[in-house]
Amino acid sequence: MPWLQVRLAITPDQAPTYEDALLDVGAVSVTFMDAEDQPIFEPDLGTTPLWSNTHLLALFEADTDPDALLAHLQLLTGAALPAHQVEQIEDQDWERSWMDNFQPMRFGRRLWIVPSWHAAPEPEAVNLLLDPGLAFGTGTHPTTALCLEWLDGQDLQGCNVLDFGCGSGILAIAALLLGAERATGTDIDPQALEASRDNAGRNGIDPARFALYLPADLPQEQADVVVANILAGPLVALAPQITQLVKPGGRLALSGILGEQAEEVRAAYQNAFDLDPTAEKEGWVRISGTRR
Repeated sequence: MPWLQVRLAITPDQAPTYEDALLDVGAVSVTFMDAEDQPIFEPDLGTTPLWSNTHLLALFEADTDPDALLAHLQLLTGAALPAHQVEQIEDQDWERSWMDNFQPMRFGRRLWIVPSWHAAPEPEAVNLLLDPGLAFGTGTHPTTALCLEWLDGQDLQGCNVLDFGCGSGILAIAALLLGAERATGTDIDPQALEASRDNAGRNGIDPARFALYLPADLPQEQADVVVANILAGPLVALAPQITQLVKPGGRLALSGILGEQAEEVRAAYQNAFDLDPTAEKEGWVRISGTRR
């Protein structure tokens, strides 16, 4: 069915007032959107920062009277409404639209990420079946792509691989499909571990080859290959721990790093690793190297 959409141009300090007011007058959903393409990177834990210029979008049932709605909203907030727009949104097959936007993707020479509703473009290639879900990592983000391309270029036969901050499990599963003997995934989010387990099953991975742990339970054994696609701050803070998880002569790949953060992350690892040139993709970078 169609919907009535109200769009308000607000500042961050107005957000709680107008979110509560919109819900009070019957909004079925409220969404915050960036009005100026202003990125927010690495927010403090437990915070939900907003952009300096934010659009607040609220959906109402189509038969809602817009004049009465705006009058009620102004009465609740006790102030003139900020710049706003009211429009009818036509219904569509949102699931089909979403599915059409997620296509098979190739990484390196051998590896494809293929959603379950598509046929593999190259059946003889290494095809990882993965659907978008709640856990981060489907291959669409540049940091995931950088890590997948790196894994595709490695000789992983017989290797033990650790995916530090595994999210959807995409990197560990890719490593196993590319020849790794076994993999370990760890993440602070139990839901990510469940998503990793489900995705491994979808790809026919023997559970005995893929162990999953919360960080507190992670065995402190060294791996031949460690990949960590998280954020620059944690990569710097956890550098001693991550370093100790890589065998001497083992390989490391780090991502989730903006270009301007690369030197700080490199500095945290350069004493223990022979680092490769930094790889860049769409403003994000990958740092890799071999442990001395």
